[in-house]
Amino acid sequence: MVKALVFLHTFLCLFILLVADSVDLQPHELPSFKVKNTTTLSYSCSYTVSIKTSCSSRSYTRDAISIAFGDAYGNEIYAARIDDPSSRTFERCSTDTFKISGPCSSRICYLYLLRRGSDGWKPESVKISEPHLGTITFKYNLFLPNGVWYGFDLCNNGKNDQGLFSSM
Repeated sequence: MVKALVFLHTFLCLFILLVADSVDLQPHELPSFKVKNTTTLSYSCSYTVSIKTSCSSRSYTRDAISIAFGDAYGNEIYAARIDDPSSRTFERCSTDTFKISGPCSSRICYLYLLRRGSDGWKPESVKISEPHLGTITFKYNLFLPNGVWYGFDLCNNGKNDQGLFSSM
């Protein structure tokens, strides 16, 4: 009986780690976050980033939006500006998709967004896809504060900041 319970628990933990692709933890502020210098790297991979703006967001934002994400080994992908006010990027209830190049990484385990401006913006989710690694979704669904990196860091050996199992 005990062996069966241990096996079941182990199987469920492995299932969560291998199959789930959505992070359902709360994002947090990281005022000390600094973008890494990746300009010296000679290789590059392409990532597809889809950002869904919440239906309870403003009709659109003119704020400057930056993104940084990466893996536990220090590989970081950064885009200083993904917004385009002239095309009304990040309209309410819309999904905007970007191709972002950067260093090749292992499984993405952190993602931060930075909003600068006075309009406000409420992303619902951010989905990152890489052909060889699959897709992971980070759920925000809150208004981003102005001028501070805000997001998720699950790189602590498969655990988040509170020591909980991640669902990656």
